[in-house]
This record gives sequence, structure tokens and C-alpha cells, in this order.
Amino acid sequence: MQQKDRQPAVAGMFYEGDSSSLEAHLKSLFSTAKGRISEDEVAALIVPHAGYVYSGGVAASGFNQIPPETDIERVFLIGSSHRVAFEGASVYASGDYITPLGKVEVDHEVVDELMASSREIHFDPDVHAEEHSLEVEVPFLQYHLKRPFKLVPIVMGPHDATASAKVGKVLSKWFKPGNLFVISTDFSHYPAYEDAERVDKKTADAILKNDPGALMKVLEGNQKEHVNGLATSLCGWTSVLTLLNITEEDPDVRYEKVEYKNSGDARFGDKSRVVGYNAIAVFRKGKTKKDSDGFSLDETDKKWLLKRSRQTLKTIVRGETPEPPEEDLSPQLEVKTGAFVSLYQEGKLRGCIGNFGGDVPLWKMVDQMTTSTALNDSRFLPVTFEEVDDIRIEISVLTPLKKINDVLQIVPGKHGIYLEKEGRTGTFLPQVAEKTGWSLEELLGHCARDKAGLGWDGWKDANIYIYEALVFGE
Repeated sequence: MQQKDRQPAVAGMFYEGDSSSLEAHLKSLFSTAKGRISEDEVAALIVPHAGYVYSGGVAASGFNQIPPETDIERVFLIGSSHRVAFEGASVYASGDYITPLGKVEVDHEVVDELMASSREIHFDPDVHAEEHSLEVEVPFLQYHLKRPFKLVPIVMGPHDATASAKVGKVLSKWFKPGNLFVISTDFSHYPAYEDAERVDKKTADAILKNDPGALMKVLEGNQKEHVNGLATSLCGWTSVLTLLNITEEDPDVRYEKVEYKNSGDARFGDKSRVVGYNAIAVFRKGKTKKDSDGFSLDETDKKWLLKRSRQTLKTIVRGETPEPPEEDLSPQLEVKTGAFVSLYQEGKLRGCIGNFGGDVPLWKMVDQMTTSTALNDSRFLPVTFEEVDDIRIEISVLTPLKKINDVLQIVPGKHGIYLEKEGRTGTFLPQVAEKTGWSLEELLGHCARDKAGLGWDGWKDANIYIYEALVFGE
């Protein structure tokens, strides 16, 4: 194939066409951008792609979540087609990407592997030629990131939810530290200002749940409302859906809203007919997370525990007893603390049992909870040897319980909750709030009713404790 660089199609329209003016505008946008909201690694961003005078500030706030000196090997830039209707995904497989700020090298090795991995992924130059959703993001990356990176440009078909799932499955291999995923999309198109704010909040809240089904349900509900002027509530919905299909089962990521505006907030914006813009960051938990007592696990400890848990699982389903580890263990693995072990099969819970006690070392607690989860969770039949290879293991190492007097001390997603009243107890791990999207009151109500058997309002006069968890999985 003859190499042909992808030339700018909307320079001079969506953004400045010369390098000096473009750099000056970007400098201005980043000077007022929102600062970092987390110290954790940015795994992905959802950012708008309209003209810079309208959405550039929100986009800059999104990109500003990444420290400029971050060493990023490649950026997977994903947007949905605005001009060409097709199924699947089109990667740019000819040359490199050109903007007024210069050339960005396309990672053709990855591009070729993607096309070889799935019939859903191909190269159609016409799809890329006039498409603006990817192009407008590239100058932000060139300006903000101080180290070189390679680009993997992907345009998704605009109407294909099935392809989003299939492409997401292929891309999940590259969703790891060192790579950045950037999803390009605007939100509501052409309702009045107040309607846009309401609809865009619903759509963003659905994305924050990290659940593809929740997003599709909200998008369908928005459409059924027949909001005056609303043409779409998420023009890049197939691209966002692709990301959600990658992250849905990943316990180490969380979605957080960074900034929202719409075109009515711009100097020349018309509030009777607006387009919505959201910046959303997907954070990956850091390599080491410490609780208030200074307890931590590094990546080596986590990998050892996961490997040990799998060995234990294989041993106990054969009716045998695990042997104690022969190697010397790190001090962290000898700490006496609680843990939960969760088993998942085809994305669904297959068992979960834990213990808050601190009378055995962590490695042994994981052994015990792996055994209990596999054999003694009353909600499920015991795990069989034939199932083991299809099961994914997740471990939650717990910090000590802390009694609270005010439920407003609970931070859903950060704190697990433990309720106790008259000998009845119930708990939810911190990740339950992230996966369900429940409010604090819903979290307490479900825990009291479904876990402790106290009724929906039983938490109101129960003893309430909080804890944190270091959560990691295979």
C-alpha cells in the first residue's frame, strides 16, 4: 500500500490553521483549564470535538488531567463517523497524521494487528478524509504531552452497538498502563440551554456507572422524551460504548466527571440551540494505595496473592489441602488483616466471601477466603474442577473497621460499609457503589435490607462502620 499521510481537513475552521496562532490558542485554553482531580493514572478520556471557541476549554480540562511529562507509548484515538455510514471500525492504515503543529506517527504495527484480529476492523480512506472528530483532538495531544507518542486512529461506524462490543473486546488487550484511550464525542445536539443541561447530566451519569447497558437505556429514554430540538444526546455513542465494553469488568478503573459546559456558555453562543460538552476521565488505581495506617501492597504482592489464590482454587476443588508457601514472603503478606475473595464467571458473580478478622496473615486469609468462596457460598453450588479455567479472581484486602456516627462520613466508592444490629450484620465492599451507581441512601438501604435482614430503614439505628479496600483482580 502506498503511504499517504492524513492531511488536516478542518484546520482554519474548527481551530487555527497556522502553528503560531494554534499554539497561542491552546496556551490560552490550558491556562484556564481545570486542574488535576486525582493523582491516579489517567487510563482514558472522554472529550468534546467541536470548534475550539466552543468546546476547547472543556477539552483542555480533560487533557489537563494527564501530567505533561507522562510517558505514553501510544494513544488510541476513537471517534464516531459524522459523514460516512458504515459498520464496524475503520483504522487509518496508510501514513501518519498531520496537523499545523506537525506530524504524529501512526503505530502501523498495532493498526495491522487490529485489522488482522477482527473482520469488524478495516481501513477505508474515505471514512478518515473529512472526519473531524479525531483531527480536533490531535493538537491537544501534541501541545500538552511533552514526550513523543504514537497514534492509533479509529473511526467507529455511527449506528452499530454490536460492533462496539466486538471492537472493544479486541482493543481490551491494549487497555493497560502506558497506553491512553481518548474518546471523542459531543453530547446533546440542538436543544435549548436548560434542556441540554438536564439531558447531558443524565447521559454523563450513565457513563459514570461504567455500564454499557445503563448508557443505552438512558440514550433510549432521552429519545423517547422527544425533547424539542434534540437530534442526539451523544453523537459519539458507539465510541463511548466501545470504551465501556472494555472497562465494564475492570475493578481497577473509575469514571469521574471533570467539567461540563455547552455552546450556550461561549461568548457568541445561542442559548436557544446548543451542543453539550463533557470532559470525563477514567482513572486507573495507582501501583500502590495506602490506607490511613500506612498499609500498602505493591504490584509484586498483588500478583503473588492472585497466583496463590488460583493455585489454592485448583487444589481445593480436587479435594486436596494447599501446602504452605515455600518461598520467603514480603512483610506485607504477613500482615494480619481481613480480605474478601470474589469469583466471576462470564462476567457474573460466582461467589464472594470475606472476613474482617486479623488473626491470620494476609496470605493465609486469602487461602481461607478462596476456599470458602469456592465451596461454601450458600448462594451458589460449589465450584467444580471443570469451571476453574473459566473463573476470574478478584481480591479485596481490607483496612480496619472504623465506627462512624454520621453517615455523611461515608464516601461511596471509597468506603465499604459494615452494619451491625442485635447480632445481625451486613456489608458492601467499596466497589459495590461504583458498579451499581447507588446513592448513599440506596447503598445503606440495600445493605440493611438485603445483607443484614434489618429492613430498608434498619441502618438508621444500627452500628455503622466504614473501611477501605485495596481491590485487584486477574
